[in-house]
Amino acid sequence: METVELKVEMVGIHEKRLRKCLSKLRGVEKVEVDANSQKVAVSSYIHRNKILKAIRRSGLKADFWSAQNELLNAYAATYGAFRFSPYNSFF
Repeated sequence: METVELKVEMVGIHEKRLRKCLSKLRGVEKVEVDANSQKVAVSSYIHRNKILKAIRRSGLKADFWSAQNELLNAYAATYGAFRFSPYNSFF
C-alpha cells in the first residue's frame, strides 16, 4: 500500500466532492483531507497518476505534494496579511 500526498486547490465545499470521487476508486483505503493547507493524503493500492487523474477529472486543480509546497504554506501563514506593493514607503 502506498500513501500519496497531493496539493488540491479547494474550499470547504470541495472537500465532500473530493472524498466522493476518491471513494469511487477501487483500491482506496483511506483519505485524509487538511483543508487549511490544501493537502490530501490517500492510502491506496492504485498508481499515483490514476489518483491525480481522478481528482482532475472531478474539476479540481491538483498536483503532487512537494517540499516547496511546505515552504509556501509556511510563508503564507507568516506573511499572508502583509502584502508587498511598489507604492509602500519604508521611511
